[in-house]
Amino acid sequence: MGGGGSARFAVAVVGRVVNDVVSFVVFTVLDLLDVMLCLVYKLVDYAMEAEWKPCYCCSSPKDMIASSGQILVSEKGGSKVVRLSSTKLQLEDISDTLYSRPSLVSDVSRTTVQELRRIKKERRGNRRPAAGLRSAGGVRSASSNTTTFTINSTIIQMLQGKIGGDASCPVPRWSDCDCPTCTSWSSPSGSRDSLLFVHADGPKDGGVAEEDVLFIHGFISSSSFWTETVFPNFSDEARARYRLFAVDLLGFGRSPKPADSLYTLREHVEMIERSVLERYKVRSFHIVAHSLGSILALALAVKYPGAVKSLTLLAPPYFPVPKGEKGTQFVLRRVAPRRVWPAIAFGASVACWYEHISRTVCLVVCKNHRLWELAFKFVTRNRIRTFLMDGFFCHTHNAAWHTLHNIICGSAGKIDGYLDAVRDQLSCDVTVIHGRDDELLPLSCSYDVRCKIPRAHVKVVDNKDHITIVVGRQKAFARELEEIWKNTRR
Repeated sequence: MGGGGSARFAVAVVGRVVNDVVSFVVFTVLDLLDVMLCLVYKLVDYAMEAEWKPCYCCSSPKDMIASSGQILVSEKGGSKVVRLSSTKLQLEDISDTLYSRPSLVSDVSRTTVQELRRIKKERRGNRRPAAGLRSAGGVRSASSNTTTFTINSTIIQMLQGKIGGDASCPVPRWSDCDCPTCTSWSSPSGSRDSLLFVHADGPKDGGVAEEDVLFIHGFISSSSFWTETVFPNFSDEARARYRLFAVDLLGFGRSPKPADSLYTLREHVEMIERSVLERYKVRSFHIVAHSLGSILALALAVKYPGAVKSLTLLAPPYFPVPKGEKGTQFVLRRVAPRRVWPAIAFGASVACWYEHISRTVCLVVCKNHRLWELAFKFVTRNRIRTFLMDGFFCHTHNAAWHTLHNIICGSAGKIDGYLDAVRDQLSCDVTVIHGRDDELLPLSCSYDVRCKIPRAHVKVVDNKDHITIVVGRQKAFARELEEIWKNTRR
């Protein structure tokens, strides 16, 4: 037994070393490829649209303060875009990971230099005066409360409507699909007549629902994640009692995909409010959310503490940020560790770190989604449902890129406050469900949620991962939800 254990340990160590070495080589190549694609897209954008399009890897702040009413404010907890107007000061939360993603080579170099400095400092015994340390470490603000004002031209130009053409008549980018299914250009961001696609399912034969339930899908998905799995498996009693709402989030599925949107947490939440709560006059409701949708669910729960009757979170992306770490960058490295294995981590890393490579994926897959859908159905001969692929196809690079960074990474400084508010201000039941084999978001995420909310019930499902936590066990999951809602009745 001892010999076998040692052999397994040795194999695991060798596997980790091989993974690290291969990952370093692969992601170094991807760093270089992304730089080359940046230049290619600059030239093609200009050729196709007669306009240079900004990107986050090369921005110039020149003349941006004078020409716009917006500035980017960088603070310890993150970044905000400040919109200045004569009536109000409006803040939009922007993740610095949009424009600050060091290459793997620079990341390793910085870590090595920091380690060498630490060793050198230990040898010297900390004899240098504090003022000397400050001057040697670079320029720092005189006060810890000082706010540093910086500019990122890509964000400013998007707010000004320079990307996507005139805000009153949005035009699709050449690399995005503009078919009738992709209602990307139906209305500009912020338009009052702009609503999300909502699948509403209520009692038949004129019955009146007693309670409402809101379902929120995860990243690169759609309302079909719920309507093709859980909805058909609810009992007749549940169908008669509950009114079920499943939304396509802003930028995904059949919802609008405005090119001038930054897809911030505020925008996503306001669109859900406008499209579901106001439109259908919802007063109190249960929430069921998967992955990224869990962050939006928490934000809604905190905004409507007296209205939420139960909160069910599936694989919530919660990573407690260690003291001294910058939350956005810490979460980026946890969600996208830049490793080739497991495969889902590799996919997440490419999506998070490489603006132009991920745009190329959208160009190949999403712009040509009708062709891929036909090919997929031909290969499978329609033996299986294609709703997961449909959800993956129907988005734009702009929507996916900004949602990923501004919601997953950008919420790092907020989610602790949301969880504290749910613990202290809400009395609703909280249930967290996680697949034991989830390789994208570790099981520790759900246990960390329970640490923040002791009354939360964590259910771990064996032999299930990030997707099969619902898909493949929809009947059992439907029964679990009915039991949760039943227990909340007073």
